[in-house]
Amino acid sequence: AFCEGFVMKKYLLALTIAAAAAVPSQAAVQLSSVAGNATYQGPGFAATQIFDFNGGSEARWDRAIFTTSQNGVRARPLGSTGGFISVGPSDGSPGTFSLAGLGPLNAISFLWGSVDTYNTLQVLDQDGGLLASFLGSQVWNPANGNQTATATNRLVRLDFTGATKNEVGALRFISTNNAFEVDNIAIAAVPEPATWAMMIGGFGLIGAAARRRARATIAYA
Repeated sequence: AFCEGFVMKKYLLALTIAAAAAVPSQAAVQLSSVAGNATYQGPGFAATQIFDFNGGSEARWDRAIFTTSQNGVRARPLGSTGGFISVGPSDGSPGTFSLAGLGPLNAISFLWGSVDTYNTLQVLDQDGGLLASFLGSQVWNPANGNQTATATNRLVRLDFTGATKNEVGALRFISTNNAFEVDNIAIAAVPEPATWAMMIGGFGLIGAAARRRARATIAYA
């Protein structure tokens, strides 16, 4: 009886492990941020593309691009230069930035200017469904809209895990008051398989060269 019970327990344990392995990894969108800077310091990761809105138009963005602040309407994010985007009652809301064709994605960052409680960031999937939603107060509290403080002009980062890397389709910016301002949307795409192969091959060549040098040194000695 003891033997049969032990075998049964091992069998049940094996089934539990197999079932756990069959469950796909959890998809997630993780938000973090750091205080901004008077000069843009970059996204904080190796970006494959940065959209700075300096060309006057951007096909991925469905609203206007602005080059100046306007009192009571919009304020350029701290660290921003050239063009930037803004949504709100005066500039139109929501505004959507398409990420179609850029994925799979590891991370996105952007400047979020003068963070307000009435600002909302939504991450959409490729069919327009909601993956995640963040309020201004979740980025910084108090989200009081200070236009000159580094604490409320933040470099925001979104990291994607699991299936979300392949699902991300757009960023939607919403503001019920003036305004939600953004600049320098930076993308970190997952390397293509061919790129990984080249990197692995390069590491192999470096290792082989190092071994040859080591053998040559030993023979000379």
